[in-house]
Amino acid sequence: MQLFIGGARAGKHDAVAARFLQATWWRLTPGQRLISAADGLAEGTPLVVHSVFDWLAASVDPLQDDDETRRQWQDDLKCLRHAAQTNDAALVMIVNEIGRGIVPMDREARRLRDLNGWFCQDAAAQSDQAWYVRHGLVMAIK
Repeated sequence: MQLFIGGARAGKHDAVAARFLQATWWRLTPGQRLISAADGLAEGTPLVVHSVFDWLAASVDPLQDDDETRRQWQDDLKCLRHAAQTNDAALVMIVNEIGRGIVPMDREARRLRDLNGWFCQDAAAQSDQAWYVRHGLVMAIK
């Protein structure tokens, strides 16, 4: 799995599109589990999973424990990576880095920021390569 991380409008989508010309793009939508992206896998065709932050914002259950949520994502990431390997398809994830901004005062907004940070950490830990994109420049960080 390859991970592309950066701030809003940093050039992540352009960087991925330039590297994976024949990729299938999969937009995560509210209510889906991350593993549902495996439905977009085609033999030998890269799969780009994007809109992760929007999905997180719409899908986070206010009653679910953060640790339980995180364990589910970790399991889904493992299953998605396995499905991509089985289909000999590159798996690419585009995620937003939002930890450099102002910490929100609203409790739920802070929780979403924290959950996004944990998701990015877990995706980076499971990735084979990670790229940081800023101002359209791409730097390998793993």
